[in-house]
Amino acid sequence: KQAVTVDHLSDGRLELGVGAGWMELEHEIFGIEFPETKERVDRFAEAVELLDTYLSNDESSFAGEHYQLEGVFNRPAPVQQPRPPLVMGAHGPRMLKLVARYADAWNSFAPVDEMARRNARLTALCEEIGRDPASIKRSVFYGVNQSLDENPWASVDAFEDYVGRYAETGMQEFILQLPQDADRDLVERIASDILPKDG
Repeated sequence: KQAVTVDHLSDGRLELGVGAGWMELEHEIFGIEFPETKERVDRFAEAVELLDTYLSNDESSFAGEHYQLEGVFNRPAPVQQPRPPLVMGAHGPRMLKLVARYADAWNSFAPVDEMARRNARLTALCEEIGRDPASIKRSVFYGVNQSLDENPWASVDAFEDYVGRYAETGMQEFILQLPQDADRDLVERIASDILPKDG
């Protein structure tokens, strides 16, 4: 219901980001349990099916091992129909299968070669279930704490090189975290000179 409220407040601009959780420290600092990967993915598989069902219907029920709903109403309905788009963070084989089935956008992070492999796998999974692979937007996340041995914020050339190499693998959107000590002049130059060139 919080997501539906944001969808209304934003006049239908919400993209709902979901994932199984991967950063153990994040769970620890918020006091949230961090089960083994299999259980996290099991729970997520149920949760995303529940979200898809609930957000797409006026009334729904769901009977899972971890989550249950009985005759729950979704009123008011979201502005976006049949539901707000789901952005799913996913890296592994089971998660990519869930992306192929439910996601409107996919987000991941890895070195370029691995992202290319995951992207190709997602395309194949879509084709296996008869879904148009182009119906899923592809995005990559760069976090300042990731050990990918590269920094897109090192220079304008580094930024263009980073975005260019990932774009060649099929990535369409880029979520690039700024370091705290970011060179503001460089960021402004990228925003004013580089980003407008790509529309």
